[in-house]
Amino acid sequence: MAAVSVSLPPAQPDIAYAPDPEKYKARTQRRVASGELEHKYLPVGFPAQLKGDFVWDGPSVVNTFDWVYVLNDSEVAETETALKHFKSLNIALGSIDQETFPLPHLHSTLRDISKELHFGHGFKVIRGLPVQQHTREENIIMYTGLSSHIAPIRGRQDNTFNGEPADVVLSHIKDLSTTELKNSIGAPAYTTDKQVFHTDAGDIVSLLCLETAAEGGQSKVASNWRVYNELSATRPDLIKTLSEDWVADAFGKKDRPYTARPLLYHQPATEKTPERVIIQYARRSYTGFQALPRTPTIPPITEAQAEALDALHFTAERLCLGLDFEKGDIQYINNLVTFHARDAFRDSPEQQRHLLRLWLRDPEYAWSTPAPLQSRWDEVYRDVTAERQVFPLDPRIRGPSNGIQGNKESPTS
Repeated sequence: MAAVSVSLPPAQPDIAYAPDPEKYKARTQRRVASGELEHKYLPVGFPAQLKGDFVWDGPSVVNTFDWVYVLNDSEVAETETALKHFKSLNIALGSIDQETFPLPHLHSTLRDISKELHFGHGFKVIRGLPVQQHTREENIIMYTGLSSHIAPIRGRQDNTFNGEPADVVLSHIKDLSTTELKNSIGAPAYTTDKQVFHTDAGDIVSLLCLETAAEGGQSKVASNWRVYNELSATRPDLIKTLSEDWVADAFGKKDRPYTARPLLYHQPATEKTPERVIIQYARRSYTGFQALPRTPTIPPITEAQAEALDALHFTAERLCLGLDFEKGDIQYINNLVTFHARDAFRDSPEQQRHLLRLWLRDPEYAWSTPAPLQSRWDEVYRDVTAERQVFPLDPRIRGPSNGIQGNKESPTS
């Protein structure tokens, strides 16, 4: 009697959120040695090398670009005056904009920073906000007010607050693993763990440092154009893999358990815009993290995709720049061309790392959004109103990162 052949469904590769260099090396050697790499050339129309200020690496950019703008005494005083003015209006924080938080002298400098984000190196740090002299709410007002002059549109990071519909536009990035929320954590932002290179959602990601860690926790950025150039020159097959559809876990969202889209997008030059490449991904969407493990019933990623995930991280790590956060620093990055990451850290009872995050968009300088990303961008930016905006004063796990709460959206860090 002939043996019956049973075809088993493909399994998820052996890959976790925390990148393993030995597994990456072994997977690469295995795939290269097989001689079966499907694509030895770049996809048609994709550039062999990207050029311009967006292409940089850590060792060289320190000699060519001053990414820190230090507020002088008069600019701090102008910010303090704008804070007093806004508070005198007695209106909701969702109404913070360039008119209600006026910065007549600093405005042009902040607009130049937006240009740098969209057309220059893609990142900038503002230093010197006197956070230690103000209440939590006042710091939120100053942070949001300054940011409104750089990118005036604020994005939605959660759609409920205290069980009610809301446009939650501010998040706290803080370790909650020692609190009663520890079993709900589905994203590394709420732990002391190393956070791998990734992107968030939206055009501009901003972080205000209220307090640094007692030890570690260095913030890192990397040019994804520089990473693209490296992979284009050495492994064009991975560029092809990144440009194809990937199955991203929606982590329990019943009406849409997963989405499928590329991680890399090529935008050819037009009469008005230069050629661009955009990379968008959060590793945990493909590996899971803690209370939100990869859903076993959705299609797995492939071995090629597992190698590509590690290639993005380890290449970015090798080429990155470390940004030493100081209390009162505001970091702005162009999320379309810049990866960011964070080292593991240790808090103490006296000193606990605490950041505030905004997702922003500048309609004057905004890039065209790739069609496969439009629905996600709509989730972030569409119909966010001043009246519905919420700025939580205390740390909480937002819905898409909550392993117990049923409100799941497309995950970002």
